[in-house]
Amino acid sequence: MNFAVLSETREEAAETKSYTIGDLAREFGVTLRTLRFYEDRGLLSPRREGTARIYDARDRERLSVILKGKQLGFTLTEIRAMLAEERGSNGVAANLNLSLPQVEDQIRHLEQQRAEIEEALAELRACRARLIDAA
Repeated sequence: MNFAVLSETREEAAETKSYTIGDLAREFGVTLRTLRFYEDRGLLSPRREGTARIYDARDRERLSVILKGKQLGFTLTEIRAMLAEERGSNGVAANLNLSLPQVEDQIRHLEQQRAEIEEALAELRACRARLIDAA
């Protein structure tokens, strides 16, 4: 058997594989509502077969990138812009393609959030201690 042909056939099968909304929700640990929300925001574009949403490999890859962006603290607007840049250059978003200024800005933003969270936790812990002492 010709391995090059087998390899191409596997790649073509991966590209043509389709997923239901439930398939992607289970695989990525998100709700159906989340996927519909991303579709409403133009981040995903499944085809329709009746009322069923059918996602392709491109949608699956985009969902992976969206969730990675969310994990890194980017907004959906920022993620949409990153995906649009990818689409313009190569057709498929393999990753977020972050620039150094974007990374540095996001680090500053997350560090600020962490400081605010630490401050809120300290205040709540002090409040808890006062409530326990008063009881």
